Amino acid sequence: MNCILLAETSFQHDNASAYINDLAQIAHVNKVLNAQVGDGLKIGQLGGQLGSAIIKAITSDSIQLSDIQLTINPPAKLNLTVVLALPRPKVLRRLIMDMTALGVNDIILINSYRTQKSYWQSPMLARLDEFVLEGLQQGIDTIAPRISLQKRFKPFVEDELASLITNRAIVAHPYSALSFAQYRQNLENTEPAHRSVNSLLPSMVFIGAEGGWIDYEVELLAEQGCTPVNIGPRILRTEAAVNVILGQWLLEGQD
Repeated sequence: MNCILLAETSFQHDNASAYINDLAQIAHVNKVLNAQVGDGLKIGQLGGQLGSAIIKAITSDSIQLSDIQLTINPPAKLNLTVVLALPRPKVLRRLIMDMTALGVNDIILINSYRTQKSYWQSPMLARLDEFVLEGLQQGIDTIAPRISLQKRFKPFVEDELASLITNRAIVAHPYSALSFAQYRQNLENTEPAHRSVNSLLPSMVFIGAEGGWIDYEVELLAEQGCTPVNIGPRILRTEAAVNVILGQWLLEGQD
């Protein structure tokens, strides 16, 4: 945790004081930070601002905070929607955490041919808010991404996708002849010179689970205006692919 995020209900007396009662956060303060009464903490209010507080008291199940200062705006979100084929439950936590920490604005978990039906019954789906909180505290952010579930691939692509694409869309596909670098270069060569780097980045990216997308899915997405691109000759795990692709937005997508 690079900051401690608290719900609005954790603040008292017009934000003059607050308390931490989440056991994981308490353990972090005690065992990782080794903080004592009188020490300062980086905190934030979920959905609000970031800042600092002073530890007033520590008990086994609560930490009281005083001298609350919340004056820092959270970092800007990436202008990006990630549509991710629902992955194996054991990697879902890491992916949600990483995408949240990287600042993705919207996350859509979707069914795919290679998504096993049992994944949709996983108890991990009921813990998405928990994983988001971990990602926010890692990335020092307070604004949670919007997350939606789409259990039917074809109806979503044919009926809803077009209205969600605000500035192009790409499909990560290792067997595409077009690389992401070539895709970017083509846009730079055809778009007006005054266009910003951010405007050249797609607003939506589709990333498959282990095994990627099948040809039918890629073709259906292409019919809706999504461009298949590869990110190099190596076949990456989903977690690696997500971080490699989103790094483009993180490094270049915030003007």
